[in-house]
Amino acid sequence: MAETVATLAPLGAVESVARRVFARVHREGRTDFENLSGLTAPTRKALEASVVWPELKVLERRQSDDGFVKYLFELPDGRTVETVRIPLPDAEDARDLKAQRKRGEASGLMALPTAKYTLCVSSQVGCALACDFCATGRLGGIRSLQTWEILAQHRLVANEAEKPIRGIVFMGMGEPFLNYDNVIRAAQVFCDPAGPAIGAKAITISTAGVVPMIRRFTEEKHKFHLVFSLGAPTHDLRAQLMPIENRWALPELMDAIRAYADSSATRVTLAYVAVGGVNLSPDTAKALVELTQGLKIKVNLIDVTDDEGKYHPPSEEELGAFREVLSAHKIPTVRRYSGGKEIGAACGTLAATSKGGQLVELRVPTNEETY
Repeated sequence: MAETVATLAPLGAVESVARRVFARVHREGRTDFENLSGLTAPTRKALEASVVWPELKVLERRQSDDGFVKYLFELPDGRTVETVRIPLPDAEDARDLKAQRKRGEASGLMALPTAKYTLCVSSQVGCALACDFCATGRLGGIRSLQTWEILAQHRLVANEAEKPIRGIVFMGMGEPFLNYDNVIRAAQVFCDPAGPAIGAKAITISTAGVVPMIRRFTEEKHKFHLVFSLGAPTHDLRAQLMPIENRWALPELMDAIRAYADSSATRVTLAYVAVGGVNLSPDTAKALVELTQGLKIKVNLIDVTDDEGKYHPPSEEELGAFREVLSAHKIPTVRRYSGGKEIGAACGTLAATSKGGQLVELRVPTNEETY
């Protein structure tokens, strides 16, 4: 918002008018300024003459059986990135259903209606980190997205959504902390009350361990939710899966995570890609316990999805034994659902490809349906 105010001041717009311009663009998704309260005709003409409004092109939308929708966007330079719209039920309904399942009163396959969406956005074209299980990493690092290219993903999807977007996760293509400035600027727009007004705590940034940016994020005291992709608790195993270990090794990474935990006074979330026969032995679980000793953590277990067939998801027995060790040390675990697999929208599969599912043309909601 401050940048908008500073940019429009020389054009004759006072702060209150600049806020309305900001809201028109970032909340309403519009770039026309006719009949905007307080905006004089000379200022409007100067604004329209001096500002360029680039846009992304929607190449296709693919919907999976579980309701995930993957957008394929073309950037102005012809490169492509993907964004995933994730359906979520009402939180209270979800808690009620969970209680019913525990009592044996509801089927485990019973689905709840969609009440809102979370949007998984991309921050780069490709990714330079080359995690061995990740399709995006196989593309290599191509370039970072500009702030507007990140924001445009949300705007275009929100304009077609019949339910509100209430969360943003920077877990799409790219390593967000290799594009730190643009990612933080986009997140600040997402949570601005005059913009999409998504709560800062509902904006999650996931990093594979870019230590200098973790420390910067901590020093700047951002309120966004930070998730650390760990992959393995030992140097050799993590280096096999995530080459970033050879740049910022676990001791340095854990020091940065502990500093973040001390500063934010929150339980740290570790994302852990579960790879059958690789990183889920009881000994590996014990190593994870030792690595995080004295640190309040939660472990998000995410089944690996590898179209090349090198890695496979774990068996229920293997995963259960791993979780049992963590549970014995009072470390909570969550097995995160990775949806949209048949359209290449699951974790680690975004590679700007056309794949599977059903091609859909989403209609634009009426004024009565928008939020």
